[in-house]
Amino acid sequence: MPQISQIGEIYASQLFWLAIVFALIYFGIGKAMVPKIERTIDDRAARVAGDLDAAHRANERAQGLETAYQSGLDTARAQSLKTVGAAKEQALASTEATLKAGDADAQDRIAAAATRIDHAKAAAEAEIETATVDAVQDIVAKLSGVVVDRATIEQKVRAERAHG
Repeated sequence: MPQISQIGEIYASQLFWLAIVFALIYFGIGKAMVPKIERTIDDRAARVAGDLDAAHRANERAQGLETAYQSGLDTARAQSLKTVGAAKEQALASTEATLKAGDADAQDRIAAAATRIDHAKAAAEAEIETATVDAVQDIVAKLSGVVVDRATIEQKVRAERAHG
């Protein structure tokens, strides 16, 4: 075969051109493309690091804000508890004062009612005693025909009422 017989003559020239093509490809990729790719990778790494730094700072700021928020909530809770306690004390004092005033008014009304009852009782007892004395005097006069002294009857009626 003629192709095989030519290998010796063209072998050196093909190896030469192969070396030149590989050298061009190596230097073309190594000197032109690799630096651009490295710059892109470095830029991307710097951007990622910057983004991570910004995220870390934002996270710290958010944690600081959350701490301040929780502190504000705790302060507000404590203030609201104080306000509620003061309102309870004020309501209790107001209720107590109203109850004392109501109790005093009720005691006054009870005392006035007791006085009226005592007066009414005394008046009723006096009327009963007078009616009893009149009835006894009339009964004794009708039954026995004797007129008994009113003072004696009053004394006897009082004695009977006292003994029950």
